[in-house]
Formats: sequence, C-alpha cells, structure tokens
Amino acid sequence: MDAWRAHDLLWVSGLPDDACLPAWADAAWLQAAPLVVRRASSAPGRIPVGLRGRLRSERHACEVESSAVLRRVTPEMLARLAHTPPSGFDCTALDALRLVAPLLDATGWAWGPTGGVGFALASGLPVLRADSDLDLVLRIAAPPDAAQADALRAIAATVTSSITACRLDLQIDTGHGGFAYAEWAAGRGRVLLKTDHGPVLMATPWELA
Repeated sequence: MDAWRAHDLLWVSGLPDDACLPAWADAAWLQAAPLVVRRASSAPGRIPVGLRGRLRSERHACEVESSAVLRRVTPEMLARLAHTPPSGFDCTALDALRLVAPLLDATGWAWGPTGGVGFALASGLPVLRADSDLDLVLRIAAPPDAAQADALRAIAATVTSSITACRLDLQIDTGHGGFAYAEWAAGRGRVLLKTDHGPVLMATPWELA
C-alpha cells in the first residue's frame, strides 16, 4: 500500500508533521477528517498531503510519514458509492454523480469522485454545499480514440446539463500526471500537466514518461 496517488484519502496516527497547523485543524477534526494526497515531491517514506476543513478557505499543505498511515481510501473505492450515496447528503453535485456514474462505468476506465464530494463520501463530514462542484478523476493511460473522446464529451455534457446545472472539474490522470479535461477538449495547443515535480505545458500530455 505504498503507491500513493494524488487524490487518495489517508487517515493517520497522530498529527501531521507540521508545527504550524492552522487553528481550524484541531485534534478532533484531524481524527475524523482524512488527509488528501497532493502532487509534490517528497523524501522517501514521506507523503505530501493537504488538510481541508469545513470551509473552502480552510486548506493547508504539509507532509506525513508513510508509516503513520492507518487507512487509505482511493477515488476508485468511492466510485462504488456513486450510484447510491449514503443518506444525509443533499446537493446538486451528488445528483450529477448519480446521473453520470453509469456513463463513467461504461468507459472501462478507472474513475472516482474527488474534491468535496469524495471527501464527504469517505468521511461523512458536512463539507458539501448546495452549489458544490463535482470533481472527478479518470485514469486514462493513452490518448482516447474517437469513440472514447465522444464518451468523454457525453459525460461532461451530462454533468453540466440543465438537469443538474453542476460545475464539473474532470481531471485526466495519465499515470505520470494530471490535467484538466476542459483544457484538452477546448483544443488548446498545450495543456498544463500537473506532476509530482511541478506543472509542465505539453501538446500531448500522454508523452511524458
């Protein structure tokens, strides 16, 4: 379980290795809230993570020792909850997730919810708002063919349609980094590929190996 990937959610023993934690990240919150693996370089045995609180403004970057990890939940694990999210949640993003989950399953690619939706599904904590975005990650190791590109457009259109009117942040994970589907679909000359060693502008993000 040491192949940590961006968007994985981790519960750890003790507090993150940071002497300057913000006031909102108290012991009670950190016991319940998972840490989010982020894209950054780190020393062997350490994991770059982000803390998130109840509010959008409450974010903090730090690191933890991999030996401190007690539990890990991946976006793919959370995809299993997409069709029937637990009761107690009510927001447009979850409605959109239920609607688009069959289309995502049909692609054959590994996928899962991230961001606030993934955090809430994994932890049960009240971080979602009525207007929360739907953040998704799709693991696509090679450029999609024409049919697959059509499927991606249908997924994006379903989420942002008037039925749900939800803002979508779809990230494509190539295995070497991640980029925004919206940038690629817009036909821009280059897209910003976020890697563990920093962002790179690339015409074909799958070429990085």
